[in-house]
Amino acid sequence: MEEFILETEYIQLIQLLKALNWVESGGMAKSVVEDGLVKVNGNPETQKRKKIIPGDIVSLDDLSVKVIQG
Repeated sequence: MEEFILETEYIQLIQLLKALNWVESGGMAKSVVEDGLVKVNGNPETQKRKKIIPGDIVSLDDLSVKVIQG
């Protein structure tokens, strides 16, 4: 599992997906979230602007990342 260092209080879910290069565009990020393909802490997440904070684990298909405080 990779780690993402968060320099702020939180990051929105779709911004995280783009920052990790898991999606090619913001539109694709919105689509995979709306379709329930992204999980946050093991649960499907459909809120595009969900605040992801340190300690959260985000996954898409076989990719997983743990968000840590920088």
